[in-house]
Amino acid sequence: MTVQALNLSEKLVPIEKGALDELRSWIRGRVLARGDEGYDEARKIWNAMIDKRPALIVECTGTADVIYAVQFAKKHQLLISVRGAGHNIAGRALQDNVLLIDLSHIRTVLVYPDKKTMTASPGATLADVDHEAQAYGLAVPVGINSTTGISGLTLGGGFGWLSRSLGMTIDNLLSVEVVTVDGERLLCTKDQNPDIFWAMTGGGGNFAIATSFTFKLHPVGPQVMCGPVAFALEEAESVLANYRKFCQNAPNEVAVWAVMRHAPPFPFLDKAYHGRPVLLLVGLYNGPMDKGKTELMRLKELGKSLGDGITPHRFTDFERAFDPLLTPGSRNYWKSHNFIKIDDQLIKVLVDYAKKLPSTSSEIFIAQMGGKVNKVAQDATAYPHRNVEFIMNVHTRWEKEGDDKKCISWARDFYKATEPFATGGVYVNFVSEGDDSIEKAYSQNAGRLAKIKNKYDPKNVLRTNLNVKPSQ
Repeated sequence: MTVQALNLSEKLVPIEKGALDELRSWIRGRVLARGDEGYDEARKIWNAMIDKRPALIVECTGTADVIYAVQFAKKHQLLISVRGAGHNIAGRALQDNVLLIDLSHIRTVLVYPDKKTMTASPGATLADVDHEAQAYGLAVPVGINSTTGISGLTLGGGFGWLSRSLGMTIDNLLSVEVVTVDGERLLCTKDQNPDIFWAMTGGGGNFAIATSFTFKLHPVGPQVMCGPVAFALEEAESVLANYRKFCQNAPNEVAVWAVMRHAPPFPFLDKAYHGRPVLLLVGLYNGPMDKGKTELMRLKELGKSLGDGITPHRFTDFERAFDPLLTPGSRNYWKSHNFIKIDDQLIKVLVDYAKKLPSTSSEIFIAQMGGKVNKVAQDATAYPHRNVEFIMNVHTRWEKEGDDKKCISWARDFYKATEPFATGGVYVNFVSEGDDSIEKAYSQNAGRLAKIKNKYDPKNVLRTNLNVKPSQ
């Protein structure tokens, strides 16, 4: 069988059976081509809108498989895409006619409690990471959906409930093992290969293929004070104005996110409100329970509460709390803005669009940032947005292909309507489309990233992402 694949000039070239047999002889995992059993299942990713067909899928079982796959691609001058857990909203891992290096089967997580460090493989999910670390009452700041991959999260920056108190995921990264496009394995730290280490702290998968991450851990939980407070959407403008004041005085141990969506069937919420648009203030306190309860119960004073679920929860359970709302297999289109402040006019726009959500699964969330995130210099990591107080993510989510136009149009209109209030920057992991957001994603760090790209990937082999192009 002859496989057609894209070369670096983006022209289809044949890969003969002999070459394919040679690749399969070197790889411990599966090598799948179109028509092979398991191929269609292997190319599924989280966002059901993305339906593309790689020329080959190499399911790696370890770093050696990655090296052999890269060497094969180099020999045949093939374009490469890389999949971690397959959770990227834009689905950039999945491209037509490329060689897909699939890392999703490499999920080992090793915790060293005496050192308070953890090493995670690139296919590990946040659930894998939390499960292992919490066995010792430890955690690293990660995201809010446990099926997210640690690899993509880290390479984009990574923030969640613990970031105000413990920094971003990249602020806790100690080292990363990578395989370059020449097939060379490198261990990267602040002292060893520091240029590529810096580039991997938010610069995405542009420079090499990450095969292992080591993080520092912090005592967290195993129980934390956390939970939502619900308000009728009709009260949202006044509650968000009060939320703004709350955030100005909140200690770093507090993280409260505002979410506008159709209400899930919370047990504390009157059934009359189930499925109706509401404003949720969802908070977590990383510290003593009594202080946490005092701080988070203040949220009920920001308006006429419909009820709350603020109570001690296992940290691992709270990290999975949004999973039922973000299951794989739906159609997704996201937009995002960074804000320094939330002024009255912005609040009006937010609430106006929340009243017109295009589907019952769509939501607008405002993540409270600041705290330790903003104590880091803007050029200390590739992720530059260290002056941001709020990140808005528009989760537009639906089931039927026939609703694509309606839902995408709503998201784009909302993005434009909120743009005048934004910094112009964007969190790279929330970008659904377009390479025109490189400057927005990396601002003053973009030039430095391009120079590092020159050194490690001058032919732009790794280009099927939000691409940092070589400057040469």
